Amino acid sequence: MIQSASSLAGVIERAAFNHPDGVAIVDDSGSVTFAQLQARVRTTAILLDQILGASERVAVIGPNHRIWIELYYGVPASNRTLVFLNHRLHARELLSMIERSAVSIVLGDADELNRLRAAGCELPHFDWDTWADLIDGITSPVSSKSSDIAKGKAASRAPAWLLFTSGTTAAPKGAMLTSENILASVNTSAAARPVEQDEIYVFPFPLCHIAGYNVVHRHAHSLPVVLLSSFTADGFCDIVQRERVTSTSLAATMLASLIDLLEREPYRKVQLQSLRAIAYGAAPMPVSLLRKANELLDVEFAQGYGMTELAGNAVFLNAQAHRNGLESNPHILEAAGVAAPGVEVRLVSEEGNAVTEGDAGEIIIRGPQVMIGYLNDPAATDAAVRDGWLYTGDIGRMVDGLLYVVDRKKDIIITGGENVSSLEVESAVLEHPGIARAAVIGVPDPVWGENVCAVVVLRAGALVETKELVTFVRQSLSGFKVPRHVVIVEELPVTASGKVVKAELRRFLLQRPELLGERL
Repeated sequence: MIQSASSLAGVIERAAFNHPDGVAIVDDSGSVTFAQLQARVRTTAILLDQILGASERVAVIGPNHRIWIELYYGVPASNRTLVFLNHRLHARELLSMIERSAVSIVLGDADELNRLRAAGCELPHFDWDTWADLIDGITSPVSSKSSDIAKGKAASRAPAWLLFTSGTTAAPKGAMLTSENILASVNTSAAARPVEQDEIYVFPFPLCHIAGYNVVHRHAHSLPVVLLSSFTADGFCDIVQRERVTSTSLAATMLASLIDLLEREPYRKVQLQSLRAIAYGAAPMPVSLLRKANELLDVEFAQGYGMTELAGNAVFLNAQAHRNGLESNPHILEAAGVAAPGVEVRLVSEEGNAVTEGDAGEIIIRGPQVMIGYLNDPAATDAAVRDGWLYTGDIGRMVDGLLYVVDRKKDIIITGGENVSSLEVESAVLEHPGIARAAVIGVPDPVWGENVCAVVVLRAGALVETKELVTFVRQSLSGFKVPRHVVIVEELPVTASGKVVKAELRRFLLQRPELLGERL
């Protein structure tokens, strides 16, 4: 264990006690010390007590901002739940999430709040500047409850964060994570992938993703987090040089963008001289991209396998394994890694029996970081969590102690680090009057990991242009969910019960890549 805090706010209390002048956050506005962040977290909890009833939920939306991080800690410190909203989603999707989670107020970026209001959201809302002014207006903690906040006594088994995650159904499910879950995930990562005591970490992902647990991880070590408002390869190079960054986490798309920039502008390698380590996850990493990165960058690589329901990563492929894979055993680079200390991983058959080494089975994981359940969805919770084991829906094999993820049972497509439900896209495609049947699958892409591909059967006599279909779907779905390839076929392969055999479709398109055409 790297820390003894019993709550998320306790992480900041501990860091502020030990290193009050240590830097906690760095962004384009400057830096924030742990003592300053501690004060903001306490005040956030007090302000929420003043304007909300007990246990009401708080939603946050918008690109990365330091107030996001204050809310990470401050909302749970008030014994309330922080609801993460992804600003890349369609307004209609966001309104559904707000309604389902019974949110009372929404905080965030002014443009995003205006978008929600225009779509019909009537909840009280506060943009970043307004919220900051309200926080600054509180000069003295007055409630007895504030002393409990200062001591980090927020309930560890109440939902602290609520994140919506794509699943096998069209409607995303709200994964409920407690402080205990998140801190367990932090400790898991600390044990499997130790950080250096002089580490300066840049966080390039959206803070609305579970990847944000990496922020808590660094703060639990009393280390700074450099916050990117959004990722661009040149902006990444600039901030690494400016802040002398030593480590980061990147998705495959981010690493591909960085490598492209270094090949076009090789002088930028000088900007990355301080960088020592790159961790990756969130989407499949093409081995060819990893090899190219190894040629251009003098860094160590590490991988993490996890998901929202695990509050972060649980299986890791460390730097030594990467060195081994890059030097002499390339098959290792295709592995997810080994279970971290304190985490149990098993592979089971459809009947729930353990499979033998080398055979495929569903990956199930047990440990204190497993979520407490899905919001208002006992059936989905019972299906996903059984006797403490999280049934991930991913199919894997265990070979020589290494876990290999070979398929996604849930048919989730991961494109650019974003999860896309195939059924959700199929539903949108089938709204087109010219489409009779549709199956949506992921097809490999060297930059995005996977692209969304719609394989469709037209109605008799219908004429549908592929670009027209893409434009149609874009009216109801977020951009990253829109198909980038459309393949028209006469019929779909189905089982006797009428279920589409997507594995057969994938094999067919892998053998006939010319049918995909260029990315739309």
